[in-house]
Amino acid sequence: MKSAVETLNPTRVRLTVEVPFEELKDSLDAAYKKINQQVTVKGFRKGKIPARVIDQRFGRGAVLEEAVNDALPKFYTDAVNEGELNVLGQPEVDIKELKDGELLSFTAEVDVRPEITIPDYSGIEVTVDAAEVSDEDVDKSVEQLRDRFASTSAVERAAADGDVVTVDLEAKIDGEVLEDGVANGIDYVIGSGDLLDGIDDAVTGLEAGGEATFTSELKGGSAEGKAAEVTVKVTEVKARELPELDDDFAQTASEFDTLEELRADSRKRLVSMKQYDQATQAQERVLDELLKLVEVPVPEKLLADEIETRTHNLENHQLPQMGMDLAQYLQIQGKTREEFDSETEEQAVKGIKTQFILDELVNREKLNVNQEELTEHLMRRAQSSGMSPDQFAQAVVEGGQVPMLVGEVARGKALAAVVEAAKVVDTNGETVDLDDDEDDDEAAEAATETVEAAESAEAPASESGDDEAKPTA
Repeated sequence: MKSAVETLNPTRVRLTVEVPFEELKDSLDAAYKKINQQVTVKGFRKGKIPARVIDQRFGRGAVLEEAVNDALPKFYTDAVNEGELNVLGQPEVDIKELKDGELLSFTAEVDVRPEITIPDYSGIEVTVDAAEVSDEDVDKSVEQLRDRFASTSAVERAAADGDVVTVDLEAKIDGEVLEDGVANGIDYVIGSGDLLDGIDDAVTGLEAGGEATFTSELKGGSAEGKAAEVTVKVTEVKARELPELDDDFAQTASEFDTLEELRADSRKRLVSMKQYDQATQAQERVLDELLKLVEVPVPEKLLADEIETRTHNLENHQLPQMGMDLAQYLQIQGKTREEFDSETEEQAVKGIKTQFILDELVNREKLNVNQEELTEHLMRRAQSSGMSPDQFAQAVVEGGQVPMLVGEVARGKALAAVVEAAKVVDTNGETVDLDDDEDDDEAAEAATETVEAAESAEAPASESGDDEAKPTA
């Protein structure tokens, strides 16, 4: 077999392959055997029909077509390996010549991973929010805890801000009550904003038995997003009583003996949360700066496939779970279809470039993934998927997705290495030492989450010389 590689552009090549006919012998034998099992010829036992009879009755062309389809994947893979190509996705194969007994010639156009040069990235500098926790932040946290321990008691007076009202609701559009527009016995805290816009004004000042009508845009159900006439009837008014902020409260609401200890713990937790947010910001912003440093050509077909995958997942998986379609989603987002398509393309380009650059760093720095790192990542992915670790692991193995998970962890380690080399300062101009907050494994896993968010879909495409070649002519 002879093969030659022609570079069409930085992300696509054309392979030209010539195969001596004798190299098709095994595939020809397999073709005759397959046809033998599929057809019946009078005078011959099934499976024992001579090749010359098959040629006469069914045509030599049918045999050659079967043999070529069987042999093409192997010849294509051999040519890819011979050319040391890093291919992406399926090739477009065109058979140029097939001379019985002489020669098979075909071309295969396929996307390839572009060659990437990554410059020195140690000069990257990013600014993140300061991990500051004020007394007001602590007060708010303690108040939220206090709110959860509030008690209620029925009162015979008009409802006021902060009261809990039990209400019955009825929604109409064009005078017709919606099938799913009636709800009874709902408890609502006035001023919380947890229900419908306009309900606070409607119920404030009403006593038990009172009702009011207001117009509001529905937030769910069959008429989501539409304006409806809503009638609300108050069946009970309850005053909320908050516990005193003292040591007794601290002992009731926590494992601490004093309010001072509870506040100290709240401050510690808030600092930890802000430091986590700080680290996530650093990873996202360092990645953005890294993307600016590196020129990455994006294969057109790969980009088109990625855009299609993202749009398909949104329309057929994510939005149906939220009870809406794409048109409703765009209306809520205040976007046109053109704006949505443009943003999807921009996100897809970023995801592909992120994968290419970080994979190149993985190879350059010879980063490996050990079993412990893979297991930890698998556990986190299982938790986010709502499956048990055993179920998720089984699904990953059966779906052949172990290499995908390994790639995710490796890219996370690559990003963690770039973040470690970068200079990170906060909005106060202070240098942020992320090593103080996380160990290496935690930093790498957090970076993996950042990478997943940037890629935001399944891996752009498979990369394997084993992809089957499929003729287009």
